[in-house]
Amino acid sequence: MSIGNSPEADRPSVGAALQKARIGAGLTVEEVSTTTRVRIPLVQAIEQDDFSRCGGDVYARGHIRALARAVSLDPRPLIDQFDAEHGGRPAPTPAAPLFEAERIRSEPRRPNWTAAMVAAIVAVVGFAGFTLFTGGDKSNGGSFAAGDNAKPAPAPTRHPSTIKPPLKPDHPEPSDSAVAGLPKDKVTIKVTARDGQSWISAKDANGKLLEDGLLKKGESKTITDKERIDLVLGNAGAVQLYVNGKEVKEIGHKGTVERLSYTPGDPQAG
Repeated sequence: MSIGNSPEADRPSVGAALQKARIGAGLTVEEVSTTTRVRIPLVQAIEQDDFSRCGGDVYARGHIRALARAVSLDPRPLIDQFDAEHGGRPAPTPAAPLFEAERIRSEPRRPNWTAAMVAAIVAVVGFAGFTLFTGGDKSNGGSFAAGDNAKPAPAPTRHPSTIKPPLKPDHPEPSDSAVAGLPKDKVTIKVTARDGQSWISAKDANGKLLEDGLLKKGESKTITDKERIDLVLGNAGAVQLYVNGKEVKEIGHKGTVERLSYTPGDPQAG
């Protein structure tokens, strides 16, 4: 849905665009409120282009951005339209000029004789050790006694048996096939937002909420229950779904809402 390219006369309002996108995504006001943490009355007011409850233009822009992302809508054209209809963004306050006051000169620091003495002792000890080390090399016919014509010592060769193979990582990357060893008496669901973000909600057989929120692109969630999991995907075509160790193909298209139910054993949609 493109708002920035439509003519001014035909372009819907900010609230109408958000409401239309929410309905097109198959989401209720309650579901959007749960995902964005924006209260239900405030969501309804924004969809009616009533921004007086937002507490200011800054908060209104933040609410518009959160609601647009929840319904897979680009928030930038909506925020630009809001700014155009509400006087634009306030100009940034220029930084105050530097006050070139005369700096008070600090008193000169006294020399730290203790630190200087310690540094001198360390230098003397280091020089003495270096002298002893080089003297020992000369007496043993080392490279210092050999002069400019001395040839460098050949590098030691290593036997193939002494070369250690590269260490393997302690924790290898887990593969999707690892879920095949899951217990058969439970239902386990792994949801990955592979091609885009998606809102997900999961409940058990008694209606208890197990998971609810927005899954950003690249994130994964694993949900387990003994009897049954009722799953709702807000952007079904963007997720990768594994149920009890097997990948479920063709869940739905991008932007569609799918309601699925799974029990232990082979994946079976309810």
